[in-house]
Amino acid sequence: MRVLGIDPGLRNMGWGVIEVTGSRIAHVANGICHSVGDDLAVRLLSLHGQLTDVMQQYHPDAAAVEQTFVNKDGAGTLKLGQARGIALLVPAQAGIAVGEYAPNAVKKAVVGVGHAEKHQIAHMVRLQLPGLQLAGPDAADALAIALCHAHHLQSARSLMVALAKAGT
Repeated sequence: MRVLGIDPGLRNMGWGVIEVTGSRIAHVANGICHSVGDDLAVRLLSLHGQLTDVMQQYHPDAAAVEQTFVNKDGAGTLKLGQARGIALLVPAQAGIAVGEYAPNAVKKAVVGVGHAEKHQIAHMVRLQLPGLQLAGPDAADALAIALCHAHHLQSARSLMVALAKAGT
């Protein structure tokens, strides 16, 4: 199963794709979609096109997006929310269900603590995906989101198997 993780951002939208086979997880690709233009609509369209290209190139089976947290800058939060809308829309257009995770949940799943710093996330992503060449911090965050989703999917699958065994 291929999992696409997306770290939404209006200027830089990180993405990462991993392959999950049983308990084995391998890196497929990662990168950053950079918006172009000054007009918000043009920037969103640019992100949509680039993320659609990623979907068409790597054909993920599942996707996950980091949830937006509200900060003091309301206008900035709203703009980030619009970029997050693109991150949710593109996989949905491909018929893929999208998991959503709070930033602290992603950090806890990958680093072990909910208040990890960016360099700690990148370090742990590199440890879990040996030989990885990161496109940047946004791509590291996206891979962390994909890893978090993969762990949740594996746990859900294990629970379903256990429940099926208990029911027979």
